[in-house]
Amino acid sequence: MGRPYSLDLRERVVDAAAATSRRQAAARFGVGIATAIRWAAAVEATGTVAARPQGRPRTSKLDLHEAFLRGLIDEKTDIILEEMRARLLAERDLKVGLGTLWAFLDARDLTYKKNGSRR
Repeated sequence: MGRPYSLDLRERVVDAAAATSRRQAAARFGVGIATAIRWAAAVEATGTVAARPQGRPRTSKLDLHEAFLRGLIDEKTDIILEEMRARLLAERDLKVGLGTLWAFLDARDLTYKKNGSRR
């Protein structure tokens, strides 16, 4: 996926379009005519030409159940992922994969390495 044009370029194209025409500004800066037209229209409508955030928001279906998962960990500190999955399914009717559960816990720094030789 391509990256958005820089804010500096966007502002220069819009300024040039205000001074001349949108088509001439597009040709001068090497962007598409439709792009220059959209940027100028965006400035007229909203006052800004900043790019919208790309990608989808980083959310998890476990976000709503974070307190429940933290409670499971507080209740039993050496709980394994499979036990957590079973409790989520039984008590919350939520089916999740091991990778999803691990990534969720890892992002919140709730994982630790179990190693019998370090005890």
